[in-house]
Amino acid sequence: MQKFKIGHYTNREKGSGCTVILCPEKTMGSAYARGISPGTREYALLSPYRKMEEIHALFLTGGSAFGLDAAAGVMQYLSERGIGYFTPYRRIPIVPAAVIFDLPVIDSQFYPSAENAYQACQNAKLGRTEQGTIGAGTGATIGKWAGIEYIMKGGVGFSQQQHGDLSVDVLSVVNPVGDVVNEYNKILAGASKDGVFLAEQNSSTQWITPAFSLGNHTILGAVMTNALLTKQQLYYLTERSHNGIVKSVKPAHTSYDGDIIFALSTREVEVKIDLLTEMTIEAVRQSIVNAVIHAKSLGGIPSLRK
Repeated sequence: MQKFKIGHYTNREKGSGCTVILCPEKTMGSAYARGISPGTREYALLSPYRKMEEIHALFLTGGSAFGLDAAAGVMQYLSERGIGYFTPYRRIPIVPAAVIFDLPVIDSQFYPSAENAYQACQNAKLGRTEQGTIGAGTGATIGKWAGIEYIMKGGVGFSQQQHGDLSVDVLSVVNPVGDVVNEYNKILAGASKDGVFLAEQNSSTQWITPAFSLGNHTILGAVMTNALLTKQQLYYLTERSHNGIVKSVKPAHTSYDGDIIFALSTREVEVKIDLLTEMTIEAVRQSIVNAVIHAKSLGGIPSLRK
């Protein structure tokens, strides 16, 4: 059973929100971005070539680059509880963060604040698996390659994989330019008109220049595991985990996406890395599918769930 606490702040009236994952002591973190313009904070520390190994929380948010400032609320929450990297002067919380672009959904002037992030921390609990139009996925949308008038609702998705004592949980914030497909490569949700998916009529249209602006599309993934890994292995896991995006989004990793996957490990259970990566790839795929299955309509944007 995982020891990570998940909390959300959701503002459906404004069309944005944020999500925090509070890590147990001595959690190791890494990340890999396979997108042209990811919006991040403290990303460099997660490189396997950097000294820092322990992280204390992961923050995912809407609001584009403005939303990154809200991570200060997570910093405050952890600092008040004496959680952070030890220095002789004070403990410094290490809080990597990443954003999605959700400004066009309802209110382009709104973005989550430090106070909102603090609220998400207060709401954090073990075993939270809520999905859909919540937290950082509140304003997430999909299928933007054909233009904003054809988009559908994305959101937060969650998935779990278990093998003996080894566990892998994945939380994804699903906001890609592409459509989301099922395990048979059939479109579940995406650019549509009058209930018909545009790519089913002519799949080549997905490769034309999107009618939406550059760099406004992202999938954020958070892999949580108890596998005993080095930081180099954890980084390798984040690289491989992007295959779950490739299996569930079409087209994936385009020049208009800023996809990034984080991996957090409590380092408890010995594991063969290939078993772990295959479990994680499937969990990423399922979490993305679950996001669109559970998302609810917002701001007039249609969803699978009525």
